Amino acid sequence: MATTGSSRTLWKGAITFGLVHIPVGLHTAATADGVDFDWLDKRTMDPVGYKRVNKRTGKEIAKDHIVKGVEYEDGKYVIISPDEIEAVFPKTTQTIAIERFIDANEMPFTFLERPYFVAPVNKSDKVYTLLREALLATGTIGLARVVIATKQHLAALVPSGAALVLNLLRWGDEVKALDTLKLPPAGRKNESAAELKMATQLIKEMSGPWKPEDFKDEFRRQVMKLVEKKAKAGEGQTVVEPEEEAPSPSADIIDLTALLQRSLKAGAKSGSKAPAKKKPASAKAPATKAVARKTAATKKTPPQRKAA
Repeated sequence: MATTGSSRTLWKGAITFGLVHIPVGLHTAATADGVDFDWLDKRTMDPVGYKRVNKRTGKEIAKDHIVKGVEYEDGKYVIISPDEIEAVFPKTTQTIAIERFIDANEMPFTFLERPYFVAPVNKSDKVYTLLREALLATGTIGLARVVIATKQHLAALVPSGAALVLNLLRWGDEVKALDTLKLPPAGRKNESAAELKMATQLIKEMSGPWKPEDFKDEFRRQVMKLVEKKAKAGEGQTVVEPEEEAPSPSADIIDLTALLQRSLKAGAKSGSKAPAKKKPASAKAPATKAVARKTAATKKTPPQRKAA
Protein backbone atom coordinates (compact mmCIF):
# COMPACT_ATOMS: atom_id res chain seq x y z
CA MET A 1 0.00 0.00 0.00
CA ALA A 2 1.32 3.41 -0.96
CA THR A 3 2.34 5.65 1.90
CA THR A 4 2.63 9.41 2.09
CA GLY A 5 3.87 12.00 4.53
CA SER A 6 1.78 13.74 7.17
CA SER A 7 -1.93 13.70 6.39
CA ARG A 8 -3.62 17.08 5.93
CA THR A 9 -6.97 17.56 7.65
CA LEU A 10 -9.58 18.19 4.95
CA TRP A 11 -12.55 18.90 7.23
CA LYS A 12 -13.08 19.47 10.93
CA GLY A 13 -16.31 18.92 12.78
CA ALA A 14 -17.89 16.40 15.13
CA ILE A 15 -19.63 13.03 15.17
CA THR A 16 -22.99 13.36 16.91
CA PHE A 17 -25.54 10.78 18.04
CA GLY A 18 -27.93 11.28 20.90
CA LEU A 19 -26.14 13.64 23.28
CA VAL A 20 -22.68 12.36 22.29
CA HIS A 21 -20.39 14.90 20.60
CA ILE A 22 -16.99 13.72 19.28
CA PRO A 23 -14.70 16.36 17.68
CA VAL A 24 -13.00 14.81 14.64
CA GLY A 25 -11.15 15.62 11.45
CA LEU A 26 -11.41 13.93 8.03
CA HIS A 27 -8.37 12.78 6.08
CA THR A 28 -8.17 11.43 2.53
CA ALA A 29 -8.13 7.63 2.52
CA ALA A 30 -7.72 7.08 -1.23
CA THR A 31 -5.73 8.51 -4.14
CA ALA A 32 -6.27 8.51 -7.91
CA ASP A 33 -2.99 7.87 -9.72
CA GLY A 34 -4.11 7.26 -13.28
CA VAL A 35 -2.08 8.43 -16.29
CA ASP A 36 -2.83 12.05 -17.21
CA PHE A 37 -2.47 12.53 -20.98
CA ASP A 38 -2.37 16.24 -21.88
CA TRP A 39 -3.21 17.53 -25.35
CA LEU A 40 -0.25 19.08 -27.24
CA ASP A 41 0.10 20.54 -30.74
CA LYS A 42 2.65 18.21 -32.35
CA ARG A 43 3.89 21.01 -34.64
CA THR A 44 4.84 23.46 -31.89
CA MET A 45 4.49 21.53 -28.60
CA ASP A 46 2.00 24.17 -27.44
CA PRO A 47 -0.66 23.02 -24.95
CA VAL A 48 -4.14 22.57 -26.42
CA GLY A 49 -7.12 23.72 -24.39
CA TYR A 50 -10.91 23.62 -24.59
CA LYS A 51 -13.19 26.17 -26.19
CA ARG A 52 -16.77 27.15 -25.44
CA VAL A 53 -18.46 26.36 -28.75
CA ASN A 54 -22.09 26.76 -29.76
CA LYS A 55 -23.02 23.28 -30.98
CA ARG A 56 -25.46 24.60 -33.62
CA THR A 57 -23.32 27.35 -35.15
CA GLY A 58 -19.90 25.91 -34.36
CA LYS A 59 -18.75 29.36 -33.23
CA GLU A 60 -16.92 30.13 -30.00
CA ILE A 61 -18.93 32.20 -27.52
CA ALA A 62 -17.98 34.37 -24.55
CA LYS A 63 -18.48 32.84 -21.13
CA ASP A 64 -20.68 35.83 -20.17
CA HIS A 65 -23.29 34.45 -22.58
CA ILE A 66 -23.41 31.03 -20.90
CA VAL A 67 -26.16 30.11 -18.44
CA LYS A 68 -26.85 26.88 -16.56
CA GLY A 69 -29.77 24.77 -17.73
CA VAL A 70 -31.28 21.50 -16.48
CA GLU A 71 -32.98 19.21 -19.01
CA TYR A 72 -36.37 18.03 -17.70
CA GLU A 73 -37.67 16.54 -20.98
CA ASP A 74 -35.97 15.61 -24.22
CA GLY A 75 -34.72 18.91 -25.64
CA LYS A 76 -36.47 21.06 -23.02
CA TYR A 77 -34.50 22.95 -20.35
CA VAL A 78 -35.14 25.13 -17.33
CA ILE A 79 -32.59 27.89 -16.69
CA ILE A 80 -31.31 28.12 -13.10
CA SER A 81 -29.62 31.37 -12.04
CA PRO A 82 -26.53 31.55 -9.82
CA ASP A 83 -28.65 33.11 -7.03
CA GLU A 84 -31.15 30.24 -7.24
CA ILE A 85 -28.33 27.69 -7.09
CA GLU A 86 -26.78 29.45 -4.09
CA ALA A 87 -30.14 29.50 -2.28
CA VAL A 88 -30.50 25.71 -2.34
CA PHE A 89 -26.95 24.81 -1.35
CA PRO A 90 -27.08 22.61 1.78
CA LYS A 91 -26.10 24.51 4.91
CA THR A 92 -22.81 23.47 6.48
CA THR A 93 -23.31 22.15 10.02
CA GLN A 94 -19.81 20.67 10.57
CA THR A 95 -21.34 17.49 11.96
CA ILE A 96 -21.41 13.83 11.00
CA ALA A 97 -24.94 13.35 12.29
CA ILE A 98 -25.62 9.64 12.85
CA GLU A 99 -29.31 8.90 12.23
CA ARG A 100 -29.36 5.12 12.49
CA PHE A 101 -27.19 2.11 13.36
CA ILE A 102 -27.48 -0.96 11.12
CA ASP A 103 -25.91 -4.41 11.01
CA ALA A 104 -22.58 -4.12 9.21
CA ASN A 105 -23.48 -7.02 6.90
CA GLU A 106 -26.56 -5.20 5.61
CA MET A 107 -24.57 -2.61 3.64
CA PRO A 108 -24.26 -3.66 -0.06
CA PHE A 109 -20.93 -2.91 -1.73
CA THR A 110 -22.77 -1.13 -4.56
CA PHE A 111 -23.52 1.82 -2.26
CA LEU A 112 -19.89 2.48 -1.23
CA GLU A 113 -18.33 5.45 -3.05
CA ARG A 114 -15.40 7.22 -1.33
CA PRO A 115 -13.62 6.58 2.00
CA TYR A 116 -12.19 9.09 4.47
CA PHE A 117 -10.22 8.37 7.62
CA VAL A 118 -11.75 9.94 10.73
CA ALA A 119 -9.32 10.98 13.47
CA PRO A 120 -10.03 12.45 16.93
CA VAL A 121 -9.13 16.08 17.64
CA ASN A 122 -9.27 18.34 20.72
CA LYS A 123 -8.59 15.53 23.23
CA SER A 124 -11.56 13.42 22.12
CA ASP A 125 -9.56 10.14 22.11
CA LYS A 126 -11.57 8.54 24.92
CA VAL A 127 -15.04 9.05 23.45
CA TYR A 128 -13.70 8.27 19.93
CA THR A 129 -12.38 4.94 21.23
CA LEU A 130 -15.67 4.29 23.01
CA LEU A 131 -17.68 4.66 19.79
CA ARG A 132 -15.21 2.53 17.81
CA GLU A 133 -15.26 -0.32 20.33
CA ALA A 134 -19.05 -0.13 20.71
CA LEU A 135 -19.49 -0.48 16.96
CA LEU A 136 -17.13 -3.47 16.91
CA ALA A 137 -18.85 -5.10 19.88
CA THR A 138 -22.31 -4.77 18.33
CA GLY A 139 -21.24 -5.51 14.74
CA THR A 140 -22.93 -2.33 13.57
CA ILE A 141 -22.10 0.74 11.48
CA GLY A 142 -23.57 4.23 11.71
CA LEU A 143 -25.56 5.84 8.90
CA ALA A 144 -25.07 9.60 8.89
CA ARG A 145 -25.53 12.77 6.90
CA VAL A 146 -22.59 15.09 6.36
CA VAL A 147 -22.00 18.22 4.28
CA ILE A 148 -18.59 18.41 2.58
CA ALA A 149 -17.71 21.24 0.18
CA THR A 150 -21.35 22.45 -0.03
CA LYS A 151 -22.67 18.99 -0.97
CA GLN A 152 -24.70 16.81 1.35
CA HIS A 153 -23.80 13.12 1.49
CA LEU A 154 -25.19 9.98 3.01
CA ALA A 155 -22.31 8.19 4.71
CA ALA A 156 -21.45 5.07 6.70
CA LEU A 157 -19.23 5.34 9.78
CA VAL A 158 -17.34 2.04 9.90
CA PRO A 159 -14.71 0.75 12.38
CA SER A 160 -11.59 -0.46 10.57
CA GLY A 161 -8.66 -1.53 12.74
CA ALA A 162 -7.71 1.40 14.97
CA ALA A 163 -9.60 3.90 12.81
CA LEU A 164 -13.12 4.96 12.13
CA VAL A 165 -13.72 5.30 8.38
CA LEU A 166 -16.39 7.56 6.92
CA ASN A 167 -17.40 6.06 3.58
CA LEU A 168 -19.54 8.33 1.45
CA LEU A 169 -22.50 6.42 0.01
CA ARG A 170 -24.64 6.68 -3.08
CA TRP A 171 -28.21 7.73 -2.37
CA GLY A 172 -30.86 5.04 -2.50
CA ASP A 173 -32.25 6.17 -5.87
CA GLU A 174 -28.77 6.21 -7.44
CA VAL A 175 -28.32 2.42 -7.33
CA LYS A 176 -30.31 0.45 -9.89
CA ALA A 177 -32.62 -2.31 -8.73
CA LEU A 178 -31.75 -5.90 -9.59
CA ASP A 179 -35.19 -6.49 -11.10
CA THR A 180 -33.92 -4.91 -14.33
CA LEU A 181 -31.64 -7.93 -14.85
CA LYS A 182 -32.46 -11.50 -15.78
CA LEU A 183 -30.79 -13.42 -12.96
CA PRO A 184 -31.25 -17.00 -11.78
CA PRO A 185 -33.21 -17.01 -8.50
CA ALA A 186 -31.11 -16.97 -5.34
CA GLY A 187 -30.82 -20.42 -3.82
CA ARG A 188 -31.42 -22.28 -7.08
CA LYS A 189 -28.91 -25.10 -7.53
CA ASN A 190 -28.53 -26.37 -11.09
CA GLU A 191 -25.05 -27.80 -10.56
CA SER A 192 -24.30 -31.36 -9.59
CA ALA A 193 -22.66 -32.28 -6.30
CA ALA A 194 -19.42 -33.10 -8.16
CA GLU A 195 -19.39 -29.69 -9.91
CA LEU A 196 -19.98 -27.85 -6.65
CA LYS A 197 -17.20 -29.85 -4.96
CA MET A 198 -14.69 -29.02 -7.72
CA ALA A 199 -15.68 -25.33 -7.71
CA THR A 200 -15.28 -25.02 -3.94
CA GLN A 201 -11.95 -26.87 -4.08
CA LEU A 202 -10.67 -24.45 -6.75
CA ILE A 203 -11.77 -21.45 -4.65
CA LYS A 204 -9.92 -22.83 -1.62
CA GLU A 205 -6.74 -23.36 -3.67
CA MET A 206 -6.88 -19.77 -4.98
CA SER A 207 -7.73 -18.21 -1.60
CA GLY A 208 -5.28 -16.04 0.32
CA PRO A 209 -5.03 -13.04 2.65
CA TRP A 210 -6.05 -9.56 1.56
CA LYS A 211 -2.85 -7.74 0.53
CA PRO A 212 -3.67 -4.58 -1.45
CA GLU A 213 0.01 -4.11 -2.33
CA ASP A 214 -0.24 -7.24 -4.50
CA PHE A 215 -2.60 -5.44 -6.89
CA LYS A 216 -1.24 -2.53 -8.92
CA ASP A 217 -2.30 -0.53 -11.97
CA GLU A 218 -0.07 -2.26 -14.53
CA PHE A 219 -1.05 0.12 -17.35
CA ARG A 220 0.13 3.14 -15.37
CA ARG A 221 3.34 1.36 -14.33
CA GLN A 222 4.20 0.46 -17.93
CA VAL A 223 3.42 3.95 -19.23
CA MET A 224 5.53 5.64 -16.53
CA LYS A 225 8.43 3.24 -17.23
CA LEU A 226 8.21 4.27 -20.89
CA VAL A 227 8.13 7.95 -19.89
CA GLU A 228 11.21 7.51 -17.70
CA LYS A 229 13.05 5.65 -20.45
CA LYS A 230 12.30 8.31 -23.08
CA ALA A 231 13.19 11.14 -20.71
CA LYS A 232 16.58 9.57 -19.95
CA ALA A 233 17.17 9.14 -23.69
CA GLY A 234 16.69 12.87 -24.23
CA GLU A 235 13.34 12.54 -25.97
CA GLY A 236 11.62 15.04 -23.67
CA GLN A 237 9.92 18.12 -25.11
CA THR A 238 9.63 21.52 -23.43
CA VAL A 239 6.09 22.83 -23.18
CA VAL A 240 5.58 26.47 -22.22
CA GLU A 241 2.20 27.33 -20.77
CA PRO A 242 0.89 30.66 -22.11
CA GLU A 243 0.09 33.33 -19.54
CA GLU A 244 -3.61 33.45 -18.73
CA GLU A 245 -5.57 36.65 -18.47
CA ALA A 246 -7.14 37.43 -15.12
CA PRO A 247 -10.63 35.89 -15.08
CA SER A 248 -13.48 38.34 -15.33
CA PRO A 249 -16.69 38.02 -13.31
CA SER A 250 -19.03 35.56 -14.99
CA ALA A 251 -22.63 34.56 -14.49
CA ASP A 252 -21.89 30.87 -15.02
CA ILE A 253 -19.14 30.51 -12.41
CA ILE A 254 -20.01 30.59 -8.70
CA ASP A 255 -17.44 31.75 -6.14
CA LEU A 256 -17.70 28.66 -3.95
CA THR A 257 -14.94 29.92 -1.66
CA ALA A 258 -17.11 32.88 -0.68
CA LEU A 259 -20.11 30.58 -0.31
CA LEU A 260 -18.17 28.29 2.00
CA GLN A 261 -16.98 31.22 4.11
CA ARG A 262 -20.53 32.56 4.46
CA SER A 263 -21.83 29.04 5.26
CA LEU A 264 -19.18 28.57 7.95
CA LYS A 265 -19.97 31.95 9.53
CA ALA A 266 -23.68 31.17 9.49
CA GLY A 267 -22.99 27.76 11.04
CA ALA A 268 -20.87 29.32 13.78
CA LYS A 269 -23.62 31.81 14.68
CA SER A 270 -26.46 29.27 14.71
CA GLY A 271 -24.50 26.47 16.40
CA SER A 272 -23.48 23.01 15.20
CA LYS A 273 -26.75 21.32 16.16
CA ALA A 274 -28.80 22.70 13.29
CA PRO A 275 -30.20 19.82 11.21
CA ALA A 276 -28.76 19.42 7.71
CA LYS A 277 -31.26 20.05 4.92
CA LYS A 278 -31.59 17.40 2.24
CA LYS A 279 -30.48 18.65 -1.14
CA PRO A 280 -33.27 18.66 -3.74
CA ALA A 281 -32.66 16.17 -6.52
CA SER A 282 -32.88 18.86 -9.20
CA ALA A 283 -30.04 20.95 -7.80
CA LYS A 284 -26.71 19.63 -8.95
CA ALA A 285 -24.00 21.86 -7.51
CA PRO A 286 -20.31 21.33 -8.26
CA ALA A 287 -18.13 20.38 -5.29
CA THR A 288 -15.45 22.97 -5.92
CA LYS A 289 -14.79 25.99 -8.10
CA ALA A 290 -12.23 24.03 -10.09
CA VAL A 291 -14.72 21.25 -10.74
CA ALA A 292 -17.32 23.81 -11.83
CA ARG A 293 -14.93 25.18 -14.43
CA LYS A 294 -13.87 21.74 -15.60
CA THR A 295 -17.49 20.59 -15.90
CA ALA A 296 -18.43 23.65 -17.92
CA ALA A 297 -15.47 23.06 -20.20
CA THR A 298 -15.96 19.37 -20.76
CA LYS A 299 -19.61 19.84 -21.80
CA LYS A 300 -18.50 21.63 -24.96
CA THR A 301 -17.96 18.33 -26.80
CA PRO A 302 -14.17 18.46 -27.27
CA PRO A 303 -12.61 15.60 -29.24
CA GLN A 304 -12.41 12.46 -27.13
CA ARG A 305 -8.98 11.51 -25.82
CA LYS A 306 -8.49 7.79 -25.57
CA ALA A 307 -5.41 5.94 -24.43
CA ALA A 308 -3.89 3.82 -27.16
